[in-house]
Amino acid sequence: MVDNTSAASAPAAGDTAPAAQAGPTTLWVERTGTRRYTGHSSRGAEVLIGSEGVPGVFTPGELLKIALAACSGMSSDFPLSRRLGDDYDATIRVSGAADRENEVYPQLDEVFELDLSELDAAARDRLLVTVQRAIDKVCTVGRTLKAGSKVTLSFDIDTVD
Repeated sequence: MVDNTSAASAPAAGDTAPAAQAGPTTLWVERTGTRRYTGHSSRGAEVLIGSEGVPGVFTPGELLKIALAACSGMSSDFPLSRRLGDDYDATIRVSGAADRENEVYPQLDEVFELDLSELDAAARDRLLVTVQRAIDKVCTVGRTLKAGSKVTLSFDIDTVD
């Protein structure tokens, strides 16, 4: 019996992704050991994923937090580069403790580190309002987390008939 309601499937294990692809990027993870996976994209990117005690990997929760911080940074890139120049430095730190009883992150906190010392107080305030609006408008990860998202799961199972 096969139940596959997913629109896209991952390449077979060991397949390499093409350099360029028509259509949306395909994402998948492959198990590489006990509580260890490698995440892949059809664009050729890879990320190591595992438990907190495994060296050299990100936990799924850490990836969620990094995705939020990266999305905020990318969403604010245009207004910041217009005002500060293309070579501005930014660091977005993100944190949030897990509620292990309910297995959720009840709060995620981002801290955007920027050097705005060259701006007067009024220009700084205007820029920060513009940056906040840009993040609120186009950061898909943040918007999804704030709104909640329906998650579905299906199984593609090999069986002997």
